Amino acid sequence: MAEISNTPLNPEPAVEETPQSQMQESTLDRKTMRTTKPGIKRLILSLTVLFSFILGFPFLWKSIEIYRAPLPFDRIDSFSSHLESDPLHFPCRFQAIFVGFDFPASRGGANDVAAAITGKMSQLNPNSSRCGNCGGDSGYDVSVVIDSGSDCAHTEGSEAQCPLKCGEVGFAGKLSDEDFDEMLKGCLGNVDGRGKVYSVVVVNGENEEGEVRAVVGKYRHAWVLGQVSEDEAVSRAVEIFARVFMNGGSEENSIHNEFMPVGADGRIVLSFSLLNAEPQDWIYDWHFHEIDKTLLQPVIQALQPIANITVESQVLYHTPKSSFSYWDDAHGSHIFSTNDLPFFVNSNEWHLDTSVAAGGRSKVLQLVVYIPSSKECPLQLELPNGDLSKTNGFISPMWGGVVVWNPQTCVKDLESKDPDRHVISPQDLQKLLEVLMGQLRQLLGLKSDNLYVGQSGIYILLGSDRGFTEWELDVLSRKHVCFNLHSCATTLGSLSRLVQSLPRMIIIDEIGKQVKFSLEAAKITLSYASTGIYDASAVSSRQARSLAEDAFFHPSIMSISYYSFEHCFAIYSPFFLPVTMHVILAALREWKRYKQENRKYMAWKAKERVVS
Repeated sequence: MAEISNTPLNPEPAVEETPQSQMQESTLDRKTMRTTKPGIKRLILSLTVLFSFILGFPFLWKSIEIYRAPLPFDRIDSFSSHLESDPLHFPCRFQAIFVGFDFPASRGGANDVAAAITGKMSQLNPNSSRCGNCGGDSGYDVSVVIDSGSDCAHTEGSEAQCPLKCGEVGFAGKLSDEDFDEMLKGCLGNVDGRGKVYSVVVVNGENEEGEVRAVVGKYRHAWVLGQVSEDEAVSRAVEIFARVFMNGGSEENSIHNEFMPVGADGRIVLSFSLLNAEPQDWIYDWHFHEIDKTLLQPVIQALQPIANITVESQVLYHTPKSSFSYWDDAHGSHIFSTNDLPFFVNSNEWHLDTSVAAGGRSKVLQLVVYIPSSKECPLQLELPNGDLSKTNGFISPMWGGVVVWNPQTCVKDLESKDPDRHVISPQDLQKLLEVLMGQLRQLLGLKSDNLYVGQSGIYILLGSDRGFTEWELDVLSRKHVCFNLHSCATTLGSLSRLVQSLPRMIIIDEIGKQVKFSLEAAKITLSYASTGIYDASAVSSRQARSLAEDAFFHPSIMSISYYSFEHCFAIYSPFFLPVTMHVILAALREWKRYKQENRKYMAWKAKERVVS
């Protein structure tokens, strides 16, 4: 058998070592020198992995990026600071017409009277710089007409002169209040210029009743008829201007904006409820649709610029009150006092919040007619002074009002097994609605009666078929516009601070558009208000507030839990930090090894050059 040879077929020739090479090998220090150039494959591989991580980081960051529509933070801050530094004021002009007075019949005399009226108005209304007032820092625009009978004097430099001719009101005592109000509208209703014009006519003459009669009409005019002195005439004109036309006859000398019962979406739902406390005694119903068409629709149309009002009604049964009453022989009725009012409304039994129209953020005002049981009939409200309430009702701010209505007969038919069924007569229903409309006026910040008792006397306030006079609607518009603008600024400011404090919050384009449109509506409101266009400013301010509320309470904001960047880092670091650290350390280690081996090779090259 043949043997296998280990000798290679093509043996390489042996390299003959020279004495010089043998000397180099013997003198080479392996720790400090090497004869071959170090390889870079491991270094390139490590750097490639490192750079792939670095290049992939932007893609990772983009994948977890939160979309945020740009919000105008500067405009929001500017709008809020503007309202605080420069409160909104409406242009109002006041005209005082004095007939039959011995003021100096010269233009200078009229100017002096106008200056006196302006000074006294500032004293009666010291907080005129607040938002929603007339005039502001620039003062009031007051024009005066003095008709002494033989001569006429007008103020100089007034923006709008009174179109009333001297001698036109000499027959004032022969007209009724309504006719005289219409006559003044025809004489004073065509005044050009900016803002609303409010007029007071003071006629110095004998009244048929022998006393001073002061009346505030349903338009923007008032008149005082009777024998008064010059100082009293000026004081009465000032009080009507400052306390009635500017503040709506409220006792406070400033306009408060905190309690406007209008929803964030600009809507009010008037919920009328008829409550039968004990249907076993009697059951009452009402024909509410009749008064809705005839009496409520004019009120809704009058308040349309301020709020979008809807009306609904319901009849409830088994609705006893929570408070107790006692029998009073002196009044011949059951009595509940003002101390019992906080406990009168029975929240457990009065299921009033059943409105299907009050969706979103609409405001529901409850207007309740309560019919007591036979055990508490008649039921009367006793005032703190011991008298019985004429309206037999009360209000709860921002909630609504309650009227207690006693049937004509409080005797229960004991022989009948079934309860008596009745329908409230149209006359009684109209009286109830008048009381409820008075409560609605109180909820809106106006007076419920037709009298204003001032420092200079008593003033009669004429009513309107629409429930609100023109000057009262002006007061409500000023209050409503100011309240809406401040609410809009507060809401947008809160949204701005919230968004900036949470960088991971998602802001969709719809929120950005709502904020933008809200600021534009607020800007339009300021423009309309500065020119005295009340209705348009009220509508645009309502839109500004509604859009701001929609942006703040957007569902995309409420349904997501937001977290900070530190929280995001804590989530991803356990996955990426160990691998990243190992890659970085490997790259550094290979770079260090390559530099070290390259120094060894360069040292050997330098030594070789010296030897050669």
